[in-house]
Amino acid sequence: MKSRPSSPSAHPAVLPDAVVPRLDKQIQIALQRALDVRFHGRRPSGGTLPLVLHFHGGTFNGGSLDSGAGVAQLLAQAGAVVMSVDYPLAPAHPFPQAVDTGYAALQWAWKVRHKLAGPGAPMVVAGEEAGGNLAAAIALMARDRQEVPLSGQILLSPMLDACVATASLREACAQARAAECVWANGWRQYLPSAADAGHPYAAPGTVRRLTGLPPALLVTAQDDPLRDETLAYAARLRAAGLAVQQAVLAAPTGWPGRYADAQRIKGGSPAWAGELRQQFRTFFAAMAATPEQAAPAFSSASSSVPSSIS
Repeated sequence: MKSRPSSPSAHPAVLPDAVVPRLDKQIQIALQRALDVRFHGRRPSGGTLPLVLHFHGGTFNGGSLDSGAGVAQLLAQAGAVVMSVDYPLAPAHPFPQAVDTGYAALQWAWKVRHKLAGPGAPMVVAGEEAGGNLAAAIALMARDRQEVPLSGQILLSPMLDACVATASLREACAQARAAECVWANGWRQYLPSAADAGHPYAAPGTVRRLTGLPPALLVTAQDDPLRDETLAYAARLRAAGLAVQQAVLAAPTGWPGRYADAQRIKGGSPAWAGELRQQFRTFFAAMAATPEQAAPAFSSASSSVPSSIS
């Protein structure tokens, strides 16, 4: 890829509250089409940072690189190089197109990670809301296909259960008094066939086999409609023997709709931004302390892999 323009800003881990360098680019991925991505942060001179593949929220049918920039900036400020993906949106591009695109982007990033984040850069997937679904699904794909060893997954208010039946989500939809629940509508547009809801890469919250996944950070908030499914997935990952860092932030946050406010230029960042950035920093530090757990080596033996969705 082209070199980034020089910047007088110091390493993002040194200036945690600064807006870190960013660069928009198109990459050619395995699906034979150009993909828009945005890089946040930069490789330190003579060093290595985690490389985070990030997916924005938007209930599968909305959102953009701009709306996801706040969370991506916090990840970079916490000490990572971030590649945000402009994945295809429903209903024009239903499941599995976003997942296939995300996995192809992961393969591309893994091959050039030394250029992006330094030699031996650990690979992490991350996302908020619908992007959290994609990050969780791609972590499952990476485990099953044994091509890219992930060192971590960061899931913020992830949409994991197409049933839309948790108590926190039902309460939020009832309080909104809207004609239609935005999350239910998003699921319907993303999964046009009811049978798709049973696919592990469509609704990771229902997956039975969770062993072999990388360490996870799951963050939600007291006023988050997706709180219950976030905590349920954290509990299931922990029961499967995985290393899990979990946090429930105090209200009010306005999540998941307010994730786009994580890095406001005017008026300052919301109160929760600093706490979220610290959660990222702690997770990256734990990855560095236990690399043997963070990036398990793949054996040459075949594994049980769900039916292809490519």
